[in-house]
Amino acid sequence: MLIRGSNAVGYSAYPDNLVEKFIEKSWETGIDIFRIFDSLNWVEAMKISIRAVRERTGGIAEAAICYTGDLLSPDNRKYTLQYYLDMARQLEDEGAHMLAIKDMAGLLKPAAAEVLIREMKKAVSLPIHLHTHDTATIQAATYLKAVEADADVIDLALGGLSGLTSQPNFNSVVAMLQGHPRELPIDLPSLNAYSNYWEDTREWYYPFESGLKTGTAEVYEHEIPGGQYSNLKPQAASLGLEARFEEMKKNYVLVNKLFGDIVKVTPSSKVVGDMALFMTSNNLTPEDLFEKGKSLSFPESVKSFFRGELGQPYGGFPAELQKIILKGEKPITGRPNEHLEPVDFDKEFNDFKGRFGDRVSFLDYLSCKMYPKVFEEFQAHRQQFSDVSVIQTCPFFYGLKPGEETTVNLVDGKMLIIKLLFVAEPDEEGNREASFELNGTTRTVEVRDKSVKVTKVAHRKAKGTSDIGAPLQGKLSKIMIKAGDEFKEDQPLFVIEAMKMETIVSAPKAGKAKAIVLPEGEIVEQDDAVIEVEEK
Repeated sequence: MLIRGSNAVGYSAYPDNLVEKFIEKSWETGIDIFRIFDSLNWVEAMKISIRAVRERTGGIAEAAICYTGDLLSPDNRKYTLQYYLDMARQLEDEGAHMLAIKDMAGLLKPAAAEVLIREMKKAVSLPIHLHTHDTATIQAATYLKAVEADADVIDLALGGLSGLTSQPNFNSVVAMLQGHPRELPIDLPSLNAYSNYWEDTREWYYPFESGLKTGTAEVYEHEIPGGQYSNLKPQAASLGLEARFEEMKKNYVLVNKLFGDIVKVTPSSKVVGDMALFMTSNNLTPEDLFEKGKSLSFPESVKSFFRGELGQPYGGFPAELQKIILKGEKPITGRPNEHLEPVDFDKEFNDFKGRFGDRVSFLDYLSCKMYPKVFEEFQAHRQQFSDVSVIQTCPFFYGLKPGEETTVNLVDGKMLIIKLLFVAEPDEEGNREASFELNGTTRTVEVRDKSVKVTKVAHRKAKGTSDIGAPLQGKLSKIMIKAGDEFKEDQPLFVIEAMKMETIVSAPKAGKAKAIVLPEGEIVEQDDAVIEVEEK
């Protein structure tokens, strides 16, 4: 498993004893190898996890160095060979069982891989594991050079699931190394048969593809990690920015420079992506951030980064921008976990069962600690629809066509046979009657068709200083004040959520709320009025 040091498997810092408990339970559940990294390559943030793996489990602590930039570029002054070798020695001293080079964006070129692996093998006595993504489609060559430089392990993906933002092709690399002095003999026809199976299965999941049709050398410019690239398009689409995706990628580059050229891997890559989306949706330039920063409501992930809640970046924070984004808040200078109270597991787990019922497990509780919103939405969905995992993939994602039939195995020996008969046209409220057979008995239900636009409610737009409006499109997930409340300058007023990106909107100046224009849960467009301010 991947574990993000202080961030465990989530997006923020967690108390040390929670990270330790998560590692311990992961080992008990079947995890053998813990690939431990920090999104900013900050070794200090990785120490707790390395020690937890060594002391609380029988697993392997594989400490990872995130690769960024271009090792051999004459313009590279920050992430140099010496930088990587120094980090490798530090991780060996901390007790890592082996090292991983985590090339999350596929930036490690063949010649650089040869130098990096060769010199790292001289610097440390640990096995070295190389991981990369094939966004530029040249990473098989990178692996060949790494193998010849004596890398111990390389990461691959079965042919039908490989390439582009995934890993290089397992099948092809096996063939490439046939007859090589370091060949590991593997049954290639068997691999090809599995690859064909998964290539067919992959068609069912086409909505989740990254959108890339071929490899792109643009990755060397924008440095977007492979795991993030496939998420950015849906995020952009949810904000109405799908047609401006190229502009968003350019803003990603600008944001990275503004932030001091940071290592970009979850969750730091999310910070850069959120800011790029924010700039694109609000038509902002880098100059605007400095000139209008006081009146801008920056994404919460960006504020969290500059507070130091993800740790300390190599080279420090850009001071002027940090001051603008934090608006007077004092940043953390040490390890963010140091400031967090230990979790009282017994008390919190009892409270958790009181909230979600006695059927939840301690592992459910740990999942909720890592992803509270995801878990709450999952629980709500499970309570409304029960266990949907018993539904076959195609009917679940795409539904049935009239005359099609599917089976649902509820438990061993209890099967539902469902056949869709017809679906009526929507009524004026967007509801359809669906008629189907359930184990031979005809049933009819009324279903709201969310794809049918009945009437679009147009919210009024914010007017001058008398209203505080939404800075971007999204869901109004939380309102922190009520009508009649007075508020101070920079006080958080409401939260807008769009595709995992939360933006806390703060008061541009002190005032009093005359009325709350829109309720929580409402979908808002940019500049929709949310709070009406009492005029003085």
